[in-house]
Amino acid sequence: MINIKDSKQLSNNIRKHAVTMTSLGGSSHIGSILSIADILAVLYGSVLKYKSGNPKWPGRDRFILSKGHAGAGVYAALAESGFLSKHKLKTHYQDGSDLSGHVSHKGIPGVEFSTGSLGHGLPVATGMALAAKINKNNHRIFVLMSDGECDEGSNWEAILFAAHHKLDNLIAIIDRNMLQSINSTEDTLALEPFASKWKAFGWNVCEVNGHAHQEISDAIMHKESSKKPLCIIANTIKGKGVSFMENQTLWHYRTAKGDEYESALKELRKNDA
Repeated sequence: MINIKDSKQLSNNIRKHAVTMTSLGGSSHIGSILSIADILAVLYGSVLKYKSGNPKWPGRDRFILSKGHAGAGVYAALAESGFLSKHKLKTHYQDGSDLSGHVSHKGIPGVEFSTGSLGHGLPVATGMALAAKINKNNHRIFVLMSDGECDEGSNWEAILFAAHHKLDNLIAIIDRNMLQSINSTEDTLALEPFASKWKAFGWNVCEVNGHAHQEISDAIMHKESSKKPLCIIANTIKGKGVSFMENQTLWHYRTAKGDEYESALKELRKNDA
C-alpha cells in the first residue's frame, strides 16, 4: 500500500538532490530528471522489491533507466533508499567521481545497467524478462523510457519481441513530457497515436498522470492478468516542481547556477511535508 505523504516527500527529496547535484557538477538534463521524480518515488518507495543492504539479492525486481541522461534522479532515489550515502551525491559529475552524468552501474550498488545511448534500455529489459521466464523466477523487470527515445527502431523490435514471448513480467513506463532535446516530440518525429501503436504491437497499455502517485501505483499493481507486457504512458511535465523550468526546452541542457539555483531550491523546499 502506497503512503502518499511519504511518497510525495521522497519525490521532493529526489528533486532537491538533483537540482543540487547538477548545479555543483555543472551537468545538464535537470528538466528530464524533474519530470520522472514522482515515478521514481513510487517505484523505490512502494513498488520495487529490493534489499538495499544486499543489492544483488536474487529475488529483487530489476529496474533500468533507459533515458540514462536523467541518471542523477536514480542516484538520488538510491541514496534515499539506503543504497549509497547522500553525501556522495555531491560528487556527481565531478572529476574522479563514479557518479557519472549518464547513469552507470560501475561501482554503484542498485544500478543494473549503464545507459546513455537511447534505445538500449528496453531491448536489454526484454532479455532480462525472457531469462526470468526461462529460469522460472518471479521477479519483475521495469524500464523507464523517454518519449523521445521511442524514435529509435531498436525499441520497436523489442516491443514486438516482448509481445511475441508473452513477457507479462515486463513493465515499460514512458516519461511522456512531450519535449525532446530542443523541440517537441510531435514536431521532431510524431509519435501519436502513441497508445494505439503499443496496443497494435500486442501490449497492455494504460495512460496516467505521471505526477499522481496513486495513479502510477495503481497502474502497476492492477495490471491485466493476460499474457502481455505492460506499457504505462505517464503524462508528465518537463521540469516539474520548479515553475520557471516547467515545459521549457531550455532546461534540457541548461544548468541552474546562482540566483536560478537558489530560486529552484527555495521553491522545492516549500513543498516539504
